[in-house]
Amino acid sequence: WPTKIWADALKSVFPETGVKTLAAFDINENLESIVLGKGITSIVSNQFNGCKNLIKIEIPESVTFIDSGAFSGCSSLTSINLPSRITSIKDSTFSGCTSLGSIEIPTNVTSIGNYAFQGCSALTSIPIPNSVASIGWDAFNGCSSLTSITIPASVTSIGISAFMGCSALTEIEIPTGVKSIELSTFDGCKNLATINIPASVTSIGNYAFYGCLKLSSIELPESETSTSTSIGDYAFWDCSSLTSIELPKRVTSIGNRAFDSTGLKSITIPKSVTSMGEYVFNDCRALKSIYCEAEFKPGGWDTNWSEDINKLIDLNIKWGSTGE
Repeated sequence: WPTKIWADALKSVFPETGVKTLAAFDINENLESIVLGKGITSIVSNQFNGCKNLIKIEIPESVTFIDSGAFSGCSSLTSINLPSRITSIKDSTFSGCTSLGSIEIPTNVTSIGNYAFQGCSALTSIPIPNSVASIGWDAFNGCSSLTSITIPASVTSIGISAFMGCSALTEIEIPTGVKSIELSTFDGCKNLATINIPASVTSIGNYAFYGCLKLSSIELPESETSTSTSIGDYAFWDCSSLTSIELPKRVTSIGNRAFDSTGLKSITIPKSVTSMGEYVFNDCRALKSIYCEAEFKPGGWDTNWSEDINKLIDLNIKWGSTGE
């Protein structure tokens, strides 16, 4: 064997021990299996990108680095064993691996990159080790068969749309070190019924829980360290089963249509809320009472903060009341 292997029409490749570098196999539609020799130390960016018939690959423990997009689009790959010494899952490493049903992330991995498992629609569960500190943008976006995932306490950052479209996910717990639930993090998680949000969270982004149809209640706990929390535009839009939410006294801002089309029956808005967007409770047809701790409408509240809902039902807005 030479020190490099080039293959365009091969179905199986078995490089011997001592081979250190592989040529790119990207978009090689004939490749079905590959066993990497013990001399291989890294898999380069897009190495097997688009090898849609690749079913099996064996990676030796000598590999310490797998670059971005390495297995992107390997839509026939059902499982893979990652070597223990890699320290990160790079961007788009397994994006579009639609047959990937299981994978174990090594305990030395500290980050899961953007789009790392995007579109892995057969993935049902994935254990994340305590070594992981960050989960990137769209990391699990479109993992529509993912029913459970445990996010360890070590995670302090979860990126935009990280779990968007995980339509089979039923529950999740946010670690206490996370400070923000970003844009569309759980957008389209239509079976998500339970979520625990820690007091460390100070921001719930736009569309964060949009379309979480099974989410029936949510509590945002008080915090001894945080004095300000914001709820973004459309944050809970179309959470049609959401009948109650408890807002802590540290909430200062509620965005446009934040609770649009929810099943809320009543809500208490703490005095700390100084900014309120427009049509916050649009199409909340079960909503009968809004208890406002403020004595009168604060100047930072949009003129139309409750306008649409007032037209639909006989809404009872009580100022200077906690609803107790």
